[in-house]
Amino acid sequence: MSDSFDLGEPPQPAKPDAYRVLARKYRPQTFGQLIGQDAMVQTLGNAIKRDRLAHAFLMTGVRGVGKTSTARLIAKALNCIGPDGQGGPTIDPCGKCEPCRAIAEGRHIDVIEMDAASHTGVDDVREIIEASRYAAVSARFKIYIVDEVHMLSKNAFNALLKTLEEPPAHVKFLFATTEVNKVPITVLSRCQRFDLRRISAEMLADHFTHVCEAEGVRAEPEALALIARAAEGSARDGLSILDQAIAHADLDGGGVSADAVRQMLGLSDRGAVRDLLGLMLRGEAAAALALLRRQYDYGVDPQSVLRSLLETVHGITLVKVGTPPDPAQPQEEREARGEWAAALGFPMLHRLWQLLLKGHDEVARAALPIEAAEMALLRVVHASTLPDPGELARQLTQQQGQGAGGAQAAPAPAPIAAPVAAASPTPAPAPQMPESFEALVERLDAEGELLLVARLRQGGRLVRYQPPEIVFSGSRPMAADTLTDLAAVLKTMTKSAWRITLDDVPGQPTLNEAQQVRDEAIKAATWDSPMVRAAREAFPETELVEWPGKRSMM
Repeated sequence: MSDSFDLGEPPQPAKPDAYRVLARKYRPQTFGQLIGQDAMVQTLGNAIKRDRLAHAFLMTGVRGVGKTSTARLIAKALNCIGPDGQGGPTIDPCGKCEPCRAIAEGRHIDVIEMDAASHTGVDDVREIIEASRYAAVSARFKIYIVDEVHMLSKNAFNALLKTLEEPPAHVKFLFATTEVNKVPITVLSRCQRFDLRRISAEMLADHFTHVCEAEGVRAEPEALALIARAAEGSARDGLSILDQAIAHADLDGGGVSADAVRQMLGLSDRGAVRDLLGLMLRGEAAAALALLRRQYDYGVDPQSVLRSLLETVHGITLVKVGTPPDPAQPQEEREARGEWAAALGFPMLHRLWQLLLKGHDEVARAALPIEAAEMALLRVVHASTLPDPGELARQLTQQQGQGAGGAQAAPAPAPIAAPVAAASPTPAPAPQMPESFEALVERLDAEGELLLVARLRQGGRLVRYQPPEIVFSGSRPMAADTLTDLAAVLKTMTKSAWRITLDDVPGQPTLNEAQQVRDEAIKAATWDSPMVRAAREAFPETELVEWPGKRSMM
């Protein structure tokens, strides 16, 4: 008998790595990979460079825009020690040192993540308060990341207030929430708040393109544009839809197609939407209802049909006012919208929008959605045969002028015909750039951007104004989203892309400060004028006062 006896188990085949969904696999690991939040990244970078780090940060925004990812990136930035172990806080963490790798893998002992949805009570907060008294074990800062912080109870918030206001120097609090209105004002006042913006459909489509390239998946640009619109500004939602679309795609290498995405999301075909709108405007009720039923039989939600009609009417209106076309749209869609814009007037477009919007709301609440959608389309068909209100007023005026005896009823106007081959509208001339920063602010005021104007007048210290570029001083704090909002408004107002940045130089006085200096000069000149001097001598108790509508009066 052989004494070489193997009691071990037979070798097991290696288990393949578990699949990670795209939303987790492509979670941003650096601030450079965080898309759509440039203003916040710049503010954090400046705070780290100047060593002006707050002790508590609050990230708020809709789902999937990067709140928790931002909190983890801040934890990395504050605790990174660099590849050589000698680095300090930086906006560009290396991702190679032990703190960076441990935080990325969720195993760092000094970075504690807590889900407030499942830890809502005072006892949970008391553990944080007790542990915060002790120094960090191996990191530079002990960091508490509390997700969905609005779920904490009232007593838990109250217990946290004192520690949140005066925490130990080695402790940082990072809060994330989708419902900032539920966070007590006493907590908000103790945090530095960042409102993470929705990510634009264009940026999401570009991001999905890079993801598909990294995954080795072919995808039509129109398909990625549809997914980006369906995501509604959320990168996580978009990646989840993309994951589903890749799984839904054919296995023969065809990739992700726009038709497959429409079918998967229950979206109506764009060509069918254009046909439906044409039938409605021509007054062909039976044909329009038949086409709607055909889309319904294909599995398209009636509410989705009305939403697509609303998007089409909105797009036609934008083309009519001279807005540049969306490059993500197919060529036939852009041509069709140009034809509609040339054939339809603003009153008709506004009427269509109101009728379809009312129908969309009715379908969302209706017990019989398809029947409600049919009734909404019939209202639009009926409205297309009615005259424009201005034309109707002119007809009534003419009838009254002809007299009651000889007046004849005006013939009913013919239904609006769908455009066949109308020329694209002549693009509007490019608006002129404001000559000075003060002129730009006055133009923003005239456009109704009152909140943005107040921010610029109060906090904007101008360094350089060379349209389309504006440089503000970073020495005076500005709201995190002011630069992004200003760039978006100016792009719409001037039809040009603007570059708006901060620079670490003092800058000019704000517009409010400059106005105050001018007012003081006017007041001094008025006070020393001969007329006022004579009045002061005659009436020693004379005072110079101001009231709305007047610069200065006695």
